[in-house]
Amino acid sequence: MLVLGIETSCDETGVAIYDSEHGLLAHKLYSQVKMHAEFGGVVPELASRDHCRKILPLLDEVLEAARIKKNDLDGIAYTAGPGLMGALMVGGATATALSLALNIPVLSVHHMEAHLLAPMLEENPPSFPFIALLVSGGHTQLVSVEEIGGYQLLGESLDDAAGEAFDKTAKMLDLDYPGGPILAKLAENGNRNRFAFPRPMTDRPGLDFSFSGLKTYTRNLIDKHKQTNGLPDDETIADICAGFQEAVVDTLVIKCSRAAEASGSRTLVIAGGVSANSRLRHKLEVVLEKEGVEVFYARHEFCTDNGAMIAYAGCQRLLAGQSNNLQIEAIPRWPLDQLSSLNQVNTL
Repeated sequence: MLVLGIETSCDETGVAIYDSEHGLLAHKLYSQVKMHAEFGGVVPELASRDHCRKILPLLDEVLEAARIKKNDLDGIAYTAGPGLMGALMVGGATATALSLALNIPVLSVHHMEAHLLAPMLEENPPSFPFIALLVSGGHTQLVSVEEIGGYQLLGESLDDAAGEAFDKTAKMLDLDYPGGPILAKLAENGNRNRFAFPRPMTDRPGLDFSFSGLKTYTRNLIDKHKQTNGLPDDETIADICAGFQEAVVDTLVIKCSRAAEASGSRTLVIAGGVSANSRLRHKLEVVLEKEGVEVFYARHEFCTDNGAMIAYAGCQRLLAGQSNNLQIEAIPRWPLDQLSSLNQVNTL
């Protein structure tokens, strides 16, 4: 089955084609980072308009790269949520219109399920069941995964997601947008042990997260070391970045270790934008390897939003017989555990 995947949930336009027999054939991504940098964050209306401008040219590029025509497609998948309403509508409208014109099925895909399944695009994919850490700008969740669609939420952030905490801390330090990756880069040259950052909610049982207190600690630390120009000196900024990152990473690693022990799972998948963080990958591998747990993740280009993960996730559900009617679906808030498993799809 040849499936076109369309991703427009936020500020990146992703288009890809996945073949159920031969794997990923082609993918293209356009990032709006430069446009939003002027405003210090994503402007939803501008994001939607830019998706409108870029989506069809990207589609043509992907078809050419895959050496196929629109009429060769067997199905279309698009991100229906979570995400920005206007941005989601662009992808949904495009996919639905193509579905009608080509007379092929169309399917709405859960954005976080696609992230969770992105490691399946690698040569050495994980096997079900496994534990997954979904960690991005909008989500920090630990999920027990029995099968595609078979998800049980084990723990989640009670306030800011890890990626959101990275971005907000970067803003406190007056770093450029997008702040999270810049903070992680500065952390490479900082002293992660200079300041005693807390590891929130690790001194109590459970698998939930909270990063608001860590953010407050960081704000107070910045205020304490302010210079005449309003910010700490460069060395202190690097040390704050390193200490903050280490606190977030340690917190995530401790919770993942707890989840693996409680479930008995020997496989952990990390997915979402923050899964590209090299320090997180390193510490998860080191700590969990000692506990007999193997860690899987997608290559860097498939950690952030992309069309390839949408095409793959959509393909699995289309093969199981699931599809939408021509009503465009856009669901800004969509709990992952509301999804049906492939077995349930087959019995409908």
